[in-house]
Amino acid sequence: MKWYAETVPDILKNFGSQVDTGLSNGIVKKRLKQFGENQLAEPKRQLGIALFFKQFKDFMVIVLLIATFIAAYLGEVIDAIVIVIIVLINSLLGFLQEQRAEKSLAKLKQMANPVANVRRDGQWVTIPSNEVVIGDIVRLKSGDRVVADMRIINSTHLSIEESAITGETLPIAKTSEVIRQEQLNIGDQTNMAFMSSLVTTGHGIGVVVATGMDTMVGQIADLIVQSPKQKTPLEKRLQYLGKFLIFISILLTSLVVAIGIWQGQPAYQMFLSGISLAVAVIPEGLPAIVTVVLSLGVQRMIKKKAIVRKLNAVETLGSTSVICSDKTGTLTENRMTVVDLYLNQRHFEVSGGYRLTGLITQTANQTESKMLDRLLSYSSICGNADLIDKPDGPIIEGDPTEVAIMMAAAKKDLNLIRNEQINKIIDFPFDSTRKRMSVVIKDNNQYIGIVKGAPDLLLQRANQIEENGQVIKLDQKRRQRIEAEIKSMTQKAYRTIALCIKPLQKVDQIKVEQVEQDLIFVGLIGMVDPPRPEAKQAIEQCKLAGIKTIMITGDHAETASAIAKELMILPANGQVITGEKLDQMSDEHLAQQLDHTYVFARVTPRDKLRIVQALQSNGHVVAMTGDGVNDAPALKTSDIGVSMGKAGTDVAKEASDLILLDDNFATVVGAVEEGRHIYENIRKFIRYLLASNVGEILVMLFAMIVGLPLPLLPVQILWVNLVTDGLPALALGMDQSEKDLMEQAPRPLKEGIFARGLGFKIISRGFLIGMVSFIAFVIAYQNGAQSLPYARTIAFMTLVIAQLIHVFDCRNHRSIFDRHPFGNRYLVVAVLSSVALLIPVIYITPIQTIFYTVALTGKDWLTILVFSSIPTIIFGFTKR
Repeated sequence: MKWYAETVPDILKNFGSQVDTGLSNGIVKKRLKQFGENQLAEPKRQLGIALFFKQFKDFMVIVLLIATFIAAYLGEVIDAIVIVIIVLINSLLGFLQEQRAEKSLAKLKQMANPVANVRRDGQWVTIPSNEVVIGDIVRLKSGDRVVADMRIINSTHLSIEESAITGETLPIAKTSEVIRQEQLNIGDQTNMAFMSSLVTTGHGIGVVVATGMDTMVGQIADLIVQSPKQKTPLEKRLQYLGKFLIFISILLTSLVVAIGIWQGQPAYQMFLSGISLAVAVIPEGLPAIVTVVLSLGVQRMIKKKAIVRKLNAVETLGSTSVICSDKTGTLTENRMTVVDLYLNQRHFEVSGGYRLTGLITQTANQTESKMLDRLLSYSSICGNADLIDKPDGPIIEGDPTEVAIMMAAAKKDLNLIRNEQINKIIDFPFDSTRKRMSVVIKDNNQYIGIVKGAPDLLLQRANQIEENGQVIKLDQKRRQRIEAEIKSMTQKAYRTIALCIKPLQKVDQIKVEQVEQDLIFVGLIGMVDPPRPEAKQAIEQCKLAGIKTIMITGDHAETASAIAKELMILPANGQVITGEKLDQMSDEHLAQQLDHTYVFARVTPRDKLRIVQALQSNGHVVAMTGDGVNDAPALKTSDIGVSMGKAGTDVAKEASDLILLDDNFATVVGAVEEGRHIYENIRKFIRYLLASNVGEILVMLFAMIVGLPLPLLPVQILWVNLVTDGLPALALGMDQSEKDLMEQAPRPLKEGIFARGLGFKIISRGFLIGMVSFIAFVIAYQNGAQSLPYARTIAFMTLVIAQLIHVFDCRNHRSIFDRHPFGNRYLVVAVLSSVALLIPVIYITPIQTIFYTVALTGKDWLTILVFSSIPTIIFGFTKR
């Protein structure tokens, strides 16, 4: 359909919808059933059975299965069956881990979905975007992501960026006018808004004409579905590590096989042992465990009110060295309350707090009362808050600043908000570059422009002032008095907003520049936004963690400084830089000043981008918060872009790596801690897995070098792999964070997996695990009347128990006594489960036959425990 050529009334009639009421819930349910949810097709996920068989695609597993069938053909049927069963169990565990990871990531994606503001049964409601149906009336505003294809019904300075569809990055102005043309490119359909495009300025209302795969972007969904998934830096490093380990494992196992055959061992047995050893020592479960640990960490973050949109953010979070935070709503409560009104050279205090009832305490004469009425009424009209009548009383919804102003108006007289004699004609929305907003109204047959915004900027545009009901010239003396009042209010940490007006003769074709110059100054509004109680503690935690906190705000320097000092962000010798001063600095000069700067005030989103780039040029890993459309470049450029879940625009959320559901600074710090926690846990189980694998290779290699029989048979090697690798490694990934985690300096972003002594720990512990297992085998072989099954059973148990004891040492980066050894209950259960899998192998006769083991005595177990404890005794009880 060429919706751009249809009139709005015809489209509404076609869909059975109305602008004033929207759709009924009954119609919505029918359309959801008929057309399905409003979402694009996703890549086909592997079904359960396909995901299970995917586990057998590993090259080494395929080689092992081929070798097993050869062994069966040569008569070793029992060995072959046992090996196949072990491989199946391993594959089942891998399948369960991958399935859990897929479900976790799908849940995460669902939580990050955008929402839509639609009219249902006459009420504006916010719903998930996938519940939008054809015929829905949708409200669009700056920062929104368009959730479906829609025909514009009305618009006010509405511009939409459609690069997701057309590739054109310049925003396109939108109108509701019918376009009478047969063939029209998407970019020329100026009365349409398309799914996945972004509202950059203004606001408007549209009616949905297509959803899901029927939208324009749905027509190119196949390209989206087929786009390759990008690997995170951590995944790339682990992939490289895996390839390296495969090379080393094949090299060493080939050496073991070659030496064994040279010494006269049966070739098929050595070949099978070599393949089994390669399968055991290559940590094929490592990627699955990493994914599970990452997804579990992401789930923990969700519980802490933080949604990670990109998994590589988890890795980067732990390296964060600077957090650049907005003030309002992030460091403060974002519960703005008007406490002071200034006009007619007087202050009027407002009481009552964050509610609709209260008092203006100072007595005002009749003229001042009218001036107050106009200040509060006009400030409410020039804003984005709505008074909504509910059964239990009226409430105000909207931007926190606008809500606070409307509440102040309601405290004087609720009718100031409900004034039906005033009609809004034109709306020029707030712009973070202009730092003001304006409207044109008709009040008692007179056109008036109302401008509200930053006091210093509006004062520059005003040349008159209202005093005692009269408009007089704003001379230098009065200008200086107002500037002094602004400074006094900001020093009290008040957020100040000025209101100006301008009588207008004509409003046809009027431009914003005509409304916002030659103004009449009316008054100032002072409001407070108290710091969040938890923010101060979070900032102190950042200092201990070596993370610098920088406040970035559009407020006055005095207001920002007062809040920064209260939150302990700004030290005694700390520097505050204003946007004006920043404009005069070169990038090099800015980079030089950053070490001593803790607050940036009166800055624009463009300034934020410069600050991020300057910090990065100094080698910092930067987390930047933002909520507006214009914050998107800074969020994208920063190492960790943090958007606000409540106040943030869809554009900001799309550009970010992390979304704060509660818009709270403490949540950012909690996410940084969780990022460090996850990365350290990944290092723990890598340390455990690789040290264990080194031990397994060395015990075989030592025996071959000195000419002894194989200490472990293929089925025993694979059982070691099954018992020690999966559950204990996963349990390490769920380990609690160490107490001093946030007292350590941020790790370098490009730090290797084996940094901070991890490589030495892996090799030294692996060497000792292999050595003690080999010595136990030699002693048992010599003292056991040359009983090879007995010696192999001792080596088998020593190797497994040494690994299971070593796993507790892996929880600590210093002494094992730094933490309660059994503090991780998941690890205790995993180790007990592994031991439980060992007992039948030793004491149940039919299973003994399969694994070539013999029953052990209490003395044997004592020997095993002594030898198995040696690696942990040597390294685990000392600081290192």
